[in-house]
Formats: sequence, structure tokens, C-alpha cells
Amino acid sequence: MARLLLFGGKGGVGKTTTSASTAVWLADSGLKVLLVSSDPAHSTSDSLGVELSSEPTPVEGVPGLFGLELNPEAKLSTFMPKLGESLSGMSTSPFAALGGLGGMFDQSAKDEMASIKEEVDSSELVLPGLDEAIAFDELLKHVENPSWDVIVFDTAPTGHTLRFLSLPELIEAWSGRLLRMMRVSGGIRSMLFGRKQSEAMKEELERFRRRVLHVRRVLSDPSTTSFTLVTIPERMGVNETLRANNSLQEYGLPVTGCLVNRVTPELDHPFLKRRRGEEMGHIDELDSTLEMPVTTMELFDTEVQGLERLRTYGNLLYGTPEMLSDELGPYDVGNRLTHSIHRGTYVEEGDGIEIIHLHFPGLQREDLSLRSEEGVLYVGVNGREHAIPTSSPTKSAEVKAKLEDDVLRLEVPVYDEDSAGLKG
Repeated sequence: MARLLLFGGKGGVGKTTTSASTAVWLADSGLKVLLVSSDPAHSTSDSLGVELSSEPTPVEGVPGLFGLELNPEAKLSTFMPKLGESLSGMSTSPFAALGGLGGMFDQSAKDEMASIKEEVDSSELVLPGLDEAIAFDELLKHVENPSWDVIVFDTAPTGHTLRFLSLPELIEAWSGRLLRMMRVSGGIRSMLFGRKQSEAMKEELERFRRRVLHVRRVLSDPSTTSFTLVTIPERMGVNETLRANNSLQEYGLPVTGCLVNRVTPELDHPFLKRRRGEEMGHIDELDSTLEMPVTTMELFDTEVQGLERLRTYGNLLYGTPEMLSDELGPYDVGNRLTHSIHRGTYVEEGDGIEIIHLHFPGLQREDLSLRSEEGVLYVGVNGREHAIPTSSPTKSAEVKAKLEDDVLRLEVPVYDEDSAGLKG
């Protein structure tokens, strides 16, 4: 499982620059890194000078770095299809789909269903935080993939993250109203939805709720996730950062550092001296209030765009990159900003076997599965499978697996070419 580094803060404080430079620096250290953005403005593509899409795209000039731009709106219509299809016929009136059968309800049932309909936007399934839930769920698919070492996430402004974190409670209330609508319809429910369809609705709601809770558990696990606050030395930026930190701490997110961007350089000019003095007061306030390291980055004399500038920025934050060992780690990297990093996969050769070590922090044995098909080995994490590269075709029944101290150890027999064609 990849280490997840999140960078968040209000808009326009340099989150994208910090995220992109971090990803480039980590890839230059020999790690396989996925840089993810949920920004619809495509600023990550602009920063790297590479056109990214909704699939991991290699970044030319940085071996080991891939970029991805999430598009939650494109997935909204398919995220809960059974629920959307079931409710689409009720977009104007709770009884529109029944035609003349609406007369079979008494007035109190009609009034209650109408009042519930006002609370539930059934045509669009609008919930505060739903877009963020889809983005984080898509992100989790990559976090669980052991082929990545680190995932750097350039988040939307902090308010979006906080809306997502409050989503499970909203889902509880929202789904409760929806299911109450179904109960009020009584025996006519089967005419409205069909018995199988109404059960599918309830299952879809519950499945959605469980996935959101799972993402929230991953985000609050310090062995998997760390959150860096990014801000600027101005009153509004400081206030937003302090509020965001309090909210993130309430949800149990591991906030590990704060970067104050665009600090006025120390130059001999009255205007710049006065400006810098005011900024240093804001930085001192953050340093004395936040219980975490606070570091600064001075304003560059040009825009930080393109790989050369991003590398300069990253070297100032983390020092000169050095190639890390192939082993899992952990590795403590950086100086002004610091992170603890694991590799996702480490492979070593044994006597007639290859030993594959996969880093899966926080997972229980029941969360994992192992199977093979056409000689390809698959590890499942919470129902999502990932192909594990092996040096020869593999049969899962012949693989020894052991989960210990967050590491899944697989002993895979090595076959010569004459043994190819295994069926799993």
C-alpha cells in the first residue's frame, strides 16, 4: 500500500507547486510516485508541462513519476447507478410514476412523502461532500495498489476535504429519510420500485456508506497518511490554516507539518522590510499555535513552473535527492519538510523461489485475498484486485503467504519456460 501525502489549504497558496515538487523529488530519489489532483482547472498539468488524464500518465523527464487528474463529476452518474435509476422516475412528484394509483394513498401518507421528497434531491442525488467522496474513493484504488510507493495528493481547498469527512453522518440521515419514504409507500412500493429494485437501493446505500467509512479510516491512519498544511503569511491565510488544523484534528487526520509559502525575501528596501516584518509576525503566530513543525519558502523571482523550477523548489524543501534502497523501509526523508516513506513492493530471490514483500499497513487478514488466473497472481484488497508481477507463470495454490507487521510475504515458486501455461 502506498504512502499517501496530502497537501491542503485555501485556494491560491501554492498547494500544486508544493505537491508537484514533492512528487518530482521523491521520484528523483528512486521511488515510484503517483501525483494526483482533483483540481478541475488542470493546474497540475500546467505545473508539470504534461497533459494529464483520468489514467496514470508518465511524466517525461522524471523516471518513476506518473500524474493523474481525477474527474469526480464524470463518475457521479455511475457511482450509485441502482439508486439513481430507481429514483429517476420520482424527480417531479412522489406519485408521478404511479399515475392513477396515487389515489390509493391516504392524505397523511401523501403529505409525508411530499415532505421527504423536499429533503431528498432524488434527480441529482446531491449531497454535500459527494464529489469529494468519489474523488477519495478513486484515490483509494491507487493507494491500495502495491505497485506505487508514494501517492502525492494535491487536494481541493481544505473545505472540500472537511465536507467529505462529515459525509458518513450525512449519509446516515439522508438514507434514513429515503428508506422512510419507501416504508411509507407500504405495499405499493413494489409497483414504484419493484421488490428486487428496492432491495438493491438499500444495498447500494449501505455499500456506499461502508466505502466512505473505509476511506476515512485510511485517511486517519498515520501509518498510511500524512497531511501538510500549505498557507501564505497573510491574516486570512493564517486564520484559515488554524481553523483547518482544528477541524482536521477533530477528525483524527495526522497533520504533520505546515509550509508558509511566498514569504517576502529579506532585502534592504523600506516597503519590503515593512512587508516582511508583518509576515514574520504571522509566521510566529503559526509557530506558537500549531503543535507541529512550521517551515517557510521565500517568494521566487519567477513563476515556479516546469520541471527545472520544480526541482529547485523541491531541493530547497527537502535537500538534494539521494537514491533510496530497494527494501521496504521506512525511510525518513527531507529536512525543512519531512516525511516517513515506505516502498510498496520489494522482491528478493531465494532458492527456487522469489520472495515478494508487499507493504499493507493497517489491513487485517480478512481484508486480503489471493488467487491466480492464466498464470497471473492477483492480490485482493477489500475486494479490489491488483496483479502482482512474477518472474514466471504462477499458481496461487503453490504460493506461501504470510501477513506480519504490515507486510504480506509471498513465496512464489520460480518455473523455467517449459513449465509455462499454468492455470490458476
